[in-house]
Amino acid sequence: CLENTDPRTRGRGIQLLSQVLLQCYSLLQEKEVLHLVLFYENRLQDHHLVIPSVLQGLRALSMCEVLSPGLAVSVLKAIFQEVHVQSLMQLDRHTVYSIITNFMGTREEELKGLGADFTFGFIQVMDGEKDPRNLLVAFQIVHDLITKNYTLGPFVEELFEVTSCYFPIDFTPPPNDPHGIQREDLILSLRAVLASTPQFAEFLLPLLIEKMDSDLQSAKLDSLQTLTACCAIYGQKELQEFLPSLWSSLRREVFQTASEKVEAECLAALHSLSACLSRSVLSSDTEDLLDSFLGSILQDCRHHLCEPDMKLVWPSAKLLQAAAGASLRAYHRVTRSVLPLLLEQYTKHPQSSQRRTILEMLLGFLELQQKWGHVEEDESTLLSLRAPICSVVFSALTDPSVQLQLVGIRALIVLGSLQGFLSPSDLELVVDHLIRLALHEEDSQSSEAAMEAAGSLAPLYPKVFSGRMVPRLEEELQSEREEESSRDHCSLQQRCLQALAAVSIHTSIVRETVPVLLQHLRKVQKGSKARNTQDVVSVCQSLHRVALQCQQDAEGCWYYHQTVVPCLLAMAVQAATQESTHPLLGKALLEEEVLAAMVPVISAATTHLSPELAAQSVSHVVPLFLDGEVSFLPQNSFPCSFQPFEDGECLEAQRRLVVLLMAFVCSLPRNVAIPQQERLLRELLALSCSCNCPFTATTAAKCFAGLVNKHPAGQQLDEILQLAVNRMEPGLAEGPRRTQALTLLLWVRPALDAGRGERQGGRPGADSALPAQVTKALVLRYHPLSSRLTDKLLGLLGDVELGPAAADGFSLLMAESPDVLHKDCHADVRIMFRQRFFTDNVPKLVQGFHGAGPDVKANYLKGLSHVLNHLPKPVLVTELPTLLSLLLEALSCSDRVVQLSTLSCLQPLLLEAPQIMSLHVDTLVTKFLSLASSPTMAVRIAALRCAYALTSLPTTVLLPYKARVIRALAKPLDDKKRLVRKEAVAARGEW
Repeated sequence: CLENTDPRTRGRGIQLLSQVLLQCYSLLQEKEVLHLVLFYENRLQDHHLVIPSVLQGLRALSMCEVLSPGLAVSVLKAIFQEVHVQSLMQLDRHTVYSIITNFMGTREEELKGLGADFTFGFIQVMDGEKDPRNLLVAFQIVHDLITKNYTLGPFVEELFEVTSCYFPIDFTPPPNDPHGIQREDLILSLRAVLASTPQFAEFLLPLLIEKMDSDLQSAKLDSLQTLTACCAIYGQKELQEFLPSLWSSLRREVFQTASEKVEAECLAALHSLSACLSRSVLSSDTEDLLDSFLGSILQDCRHHLCEPDMKLVWPSAKLLQAAAGASLRAYHRVTRSVLPLLLEQYTKHPQSSQRRTILEMLLGFLELQQKWGHVEEDESTLLSLRAPICSVVFSALTDPSVQLQLVGIRALIVLGSLQGFLSPSDLELVVDHLIRLALHEEDSQSSEAAMEAAGSLAPLYPKVFSGRMVPRLEEELQSEREEESSRDHCSLQQRCLQALAAVSIHTSIVRETVPVLLQHLRKVQKGSKARNTQDVVSVCQSLHRVALQCQQDAEGCWYYHQTVVPCLLAMAVQAATQESTHPLLGKALLEEEVLAAMVPVISAATTHLSPELAAQSVSHVVPLFLDGEVSFLPQNSFPCSFQPFEDGECLEAQRRLVVLLMAFVCSLPRNVAIPQQERLLRELLALSCSCNCPFTATTAAKCFAGLVNKHPAGQQLDEILQLAVNRMEPGLAEGPRRTQALTLLLWVRPALDAGRGERQGGRPGADSALPAQVTKALVLRYHPLSSRLTDKLLGLLGDVELGPAAADGFSLLMAESPDVLHKDCHADVRIMFRQRFFTDNVPKLVQGFHGAGPDVKANYLKGLSHVLNHLPKPVLVTELPTLLSLLLEALSCSDRVVQLSTLSCLQPLLLEAPQIMSLHVDTLVTKFLSLASSPTMAVRIAALRCAYALTSLPTTVLLPYKARVIRALAKPLDDKKRLVRKEAVAARGEW
């Protein structure tokens, strides 16, 4: 074939040889490679039909490691001389680029020996290339030519022209493009070339200025982003000639553009120009271009800051800030001119709205100083203007305008963060203003912002805040003002508590605030007023915030734990033992709402303890509950002994405190040993099964579940679980405590599988979590017993009495647990436990539904909707075809919980699986419109949201229903509830 006179036949022969070489090039010897290279070079002079196969062979040889010196140069010279590359097909042109890339990677020094001839040869190869696949490779070759210092010689302009002709990139990938090349890929690749060398500057900058003036937004953006990239490598010399034109274009765009994107890119480019000029090293005979450039900017922008109509105030301020933020030198140059002017304008303009604008601009310049930290005394404009700046900010804090106050508070935070700026007297004024705003400002926005500001500044000035702010807050908290109404006094106390929590960031401040909060807690729990419960809850909420803020500091965390936890336990034990002897005293601390508020405080104080300190603490707390050992508690003289696990009606109040034990032991790290754990588990198990109080029974079950979840696997765990099952099964079968047995079942099941806590409270069904607790504890850690307990739960769905509660138990199993079985409490939660639970149990739920009687079918639907509602959406989408009919049937169920859960499940599916949902559009439209008139507000809202989500289905599917839906959605526009009307407006508008 190779010697045949027919070019097609010769081509087939060379093609076969090239295909063989592509398979075995790594096995060739040096002499063989030499012989083949000479053959292939000679074939480049053959008929054009042969050339593609020749190039494939050369590509194989270019990958050989045993290529003799000089052969790479020889091959490239032959290609440059013999092949008109741009007349070839796309694939063959790509082969040429691959050969060049291979040689540049392995024979760099040889190619550099060609000098500028290599650059010129490549320019000829690339000139006229149009295919995006080839351009990506070609751009990379040009980038390597420049960055690896190949000789460009006299061909700099030609190399620029052959690449810049593609700027700006105008490419839209075809639909279903198998190559996956995006416009952005080409843009970034070309930008890397254009911004790779200062030698292109004299050609590129005029091009960029021209494209900035284009009407195409994409061209403007590309030009501005390329200019920003170039500034990283350019110097003063490259920019000098073009600075006036560049500034003119940037200024015009910022002053005139309606596009936020273009404005942002202009400001970024100006920042980069200023930074580039700031980097230039000045010699004695060169002009300071930064100074003159900033002078032009100030000249064109400064006067706009004084205009009464303030039209161009913000664009001018943004330009000045962009230039000033590039370097400390630029910052000093701009602020020296601008800050005195802004301060003067603030005084001149009496209107709050104008003052707010001016202060926001001033704030922008102050924030720039934060980049450089400490304020330098010798050259800072800021220090010389300290008095007027503080005066302006303080005046804003006392202005009646809330919006101006908010900007003033933000400015206060920035001034405080500038090390060395505020004097001691200024700091005292700052604290006074923050106290006034936090406690006495009517508008809640200003009050909350002041508290946040106090929280930001307190760690920077702990002595000032602990010495001045905390005593003032304590004084306000303890004051009893006769002239104030009870409501006003309550609001003031609430704000004092919030402010104390907000500043408790630094350990030294925590040591001051925590005793104040605890003292106030003792005070309010002793009173007999009706608001006591809410007051105690408010203190607990503040203590919880402090606990969260202490968690990352080991010293603060331990101080907080050993101060707060014993104090809370002591007050609760005092109240419970008093209740046993004097039923009217200490009542507030025994309320479910108060105990529930204490749980996160104790939990947050415990989760981040080191194992050593946690072990020290647990050695006191567990004996307190098991043996009544109160010696470690402060003020430990109680009316009677503390025995929460003993029998007796008079001990009911003491048993309620098991919730505090739960908060503590279930938050301990897993590697902390709990003393007398087996006894504790047995006591909790007995209490959860025998207690008449739903609240106590549920918390005992949750505590049992939390401990079981973390218990090491082994015989002890198996024994305690078997004991729990033995207690539950007879209880579930019959008798007065079936609901409590179910509660225990639910919690222990997820404790072994993956976990979530559940509603506390004595509503019907709140105690139905007991068997659930055990089940959940096991589900979370994939314990073998969890499947047996889940089957037990599935069986209860067919029970007329317990079925609804068992169905709700599936929500408990699948959802996150706020107080016991979650990762922050160190629970053993395995990844993907929900998916596993779904795979194991949904087929059983579906089967049970089909075989159930009409009176219990709703239980299966409710259980299913709870499972699906907590399943990750990608998993649900894959299972949708088999489950959709059941979900649609669930919408017809009269149970509002089923309806609500199903709607919340369907809404995201309409967005994520439109093709499948389109098949059932008729049913969906009917169901959603029907439920939009439900008597339950939450169901109406969910149905309207689903009606809105329907509009994401293909238009052709929706058009037949358009008129009907718009008519039907007119009714909820007049709904008596504002939230329903809001959703109706959105849905109807979209239709």
